Amino acid sequence: MWIGSYTAGPSEGIYIHNFDSRSGTLSREPLQVVKTENPSWLAFSPDRKYLFAVNENGPGQLDIVGRVTSFRVDTTKGSLEKINEVKSLGSETTHLSVSHDGTHLFVSNYSVAADPGGTLVVIPVDADGRLQPVSQVKTHRASQAHPERQQSPHVHSAVESPDGRYVFAQDLGADRIYVYRYDPVAHPEHPLSANEAQPFVELPPGSGPRHLVFGRDGKQAYLTLEMQGSVAVFDYADGKLTLKQSVPLTAEGFQGQSKAAALHVSPDGRFLYATNRGTANELVVLRIDPDDGRLSVVSRHSVQGEEPREFTFDPTGRFILVANQNSNAIVVMERDPDTGKAGRITQSLPFPSPSDLKFATSP
Repeated sequence: MWIGSYTAGPSEGIYIHNFDSRSGTLSREPLQVVKTENPSWLAFSPDRKYLFAVNENGPGQLDIVGRVTSFRVDTTKGSLEKINEVKSLGSETTHLSVSHDGTHLFVSNYSVAADPGGTLVVIPVDADGRLQPVSQVKTHRASQAHPERQQSPHVHSAVESPDGRYVFAQDLGADRIYVYRYDPVAHPEHPLSANEAQPFVELPPGSGPRHLVFGRDGKQAYLTLEMQGSVAVFDYADGKLTLKQSVPLTAEGFQGQSKAAALHVSPDGRFLYATNRGTANELVVLRIDPDDGRLSVVSRHSVQGEEPREFTFDPTGRFILVANQNSNAIVVMERDPDTGKAGRITQSLPFPSPSDLKFATSP
């Protein structure tokens, strides 16, 4: 497993560990440590020969310039060899995804600062995994609904549609999902263009869209609204999202702070899992209705730590690994595939500022 992290403290970059799917434990010592600044998000090429990492640099960091780095993966050892890095033309580069054809990265510059604000950029990728300079930049308008957090755009993620024809950019500062057509054949250098049928999806003021995932059959999409502390459910067809449900992540009567973060669909497609940070610090399990994709809460589980920024399933689907950023640990929970519920904690591995977790193979 590859672990991304923040490097303002003792962490040095990307760590590679073995995971034992019988006991549900990570090796205490890493197989390799790859030194790179703030590799907070990781993504594989479609053939898994290359790993790409954002370098979430910005004001106050040792390196103030946002970057993206490419690595070659040794498929037998899991070790990484750096290929090259390029500037992201922004700061706090927080997320990236890889096009289905492996030729482009869709990179999100969050940018806490109002100037220049967050942007979505496109980075071409050569056949050998080498990154080219940014070829396209997309900017948005802030909603200004929140006096501090939404005075400028803050692109938090961008993902492809299941058919590979569209890209959806979640802008926390704009309270919108921006919809782009993706056509690398006709426009290899500038493959994104506004989707005229639905250029954006308007969301409630101050809700703060963060991460979007699609259901297993591609007919629904699910979105964490960070500032609202909820998950939105959309029907999806031909580049268009239609909102049909919003589910709070906290229990009724909750009085603390809610900050929705990561979400993933279970390997069997029956459940959606989401983390809620703030003072909740929970992993929430939601059942996906097999008929219409609507959600219902199954259970909530303490992550036994603070700021669960990301999580993943192990290749067997029997364990959930949670990156607790602020309490400096990766917590491993058993998972019941039948009920979806999380169970016994099998390990809490001390780890400085973990932010993302990626396995060599998916469940």
